[in-house]
Amino acid sequence: MKHTLSVLVENKPGVLTRVAGLFARRGFNIESLVVGQSENPNMSRMTITIDAAEHPIDQVTKQLHKLINVVKIRDLDPESMVARELALVRLSAEDATKRAEAMQLAELFKAQVVDVDRKSLVLEITTTPDQLASFTKLLQPLGIVELVRTGTVAIGRGRG
Repeated sequence: MKHTLSVLVENKPGVLTRVAGLFARRGFNIESLVVGQSENPNMSRMTITIDAAEHPIDQVTKQLHKLINVVKIRDLDPESMVARELALVRLSAEDATKRAEAMQLAELFKAQVVDVDRKSLVLEITTTPDQLASFTKLLQPLGIVELVRTGTVAIGRGRG
């Protein structure tokens, strides 16, 4: 079962290393990790997606609370969160037919064309992780040259 943790931490050197090390020591594989400044410039928010099928999530959250720079942890419920990923996809675009098909898929998935030249096309998409997986799967036969993804960012619905 996948869990998305929103972890508020002090914006200090070494915090990311300590948090990631804790997950590694407990045998968790981090599927996605996004870190950025929060609403408070002295704090950062980590959005961590893990598969907790083999290990209980309670164990790792209790250990996270013990880390000195961790301020707050929230295990986001999939039903009451908004989650998005950003991806940039470079496609080979020398073939006019494949270029047209890529443009149609971009329109269908509400992706933006952010760079075009004679040999390639770069698409930008912000969507749910599942939709992003579907989009990239459909683009595979068109010749993905390069794919860059941000990882999942998430926030609770409502007032939180």
